[in-house]
Amino acid sequence: MRLEQCLPLLGLLLCAVGTTAQQGKFLVEISGTTVTITCPIEDDENIQWHLAGKTQDTKERKLIIKDHDSTPANLSCSLGKEKHQLYLNAKVCATCEELDALTVAGIITADLLITLGVLILVYYFSKGRKGRASSAGDSRPRGQKMQRPPPVPNPDYEPIRKGQREVYAGLAPRGI
Repeated sequence: MRLEQCLPLLGLLLCAVGTTAQQGKFLVEISGTTVTITCPIEDDENIQWHLAGKTQDTKERKLIIKDHDSTPANLSCSLGKEKHQLYLNAKVCATCEELDALTVAGIITADLLITLGVLILVYYFSKGRKGRASSAGDSRPRGQKMQRPPPVPNPDYEPIRKGQREVYAGLAPRGI
């Protein structure tokens, strides 16, 4: 079989494996210093939670940990022989504020609009100053400044000056 014919089959296989792999996952929600963990077991009767060596018998799938101090913990939920384990390493913050997606999008949009406004103002105020002459009061014409080239470091390569031709007289081509 060619590769192009196998790709749809491979896509279906990956989708099937992906949906079966997500069935046994915990749901962890963090709000301030409160951590809420939902067990993947579907039955709500007598679920046992094991956290830091302590066993809690509850009838709920959710375990609420108030005032969590961000220390990593191993926890598990079980019902009979079915047991699910989770390593919890949640960082919590007592002074953090939660923002929804609409608020974040509004902040980003406002920032972009303010930046665009500043760019437009700078463009229009600098546009008028481009062709104006300076008010320095200089009446001399502005041209290129004539500067001497830097001194040549090796005297063997200096240009020939008037009155120094005898230094270079021995370099004339010889007739053989």
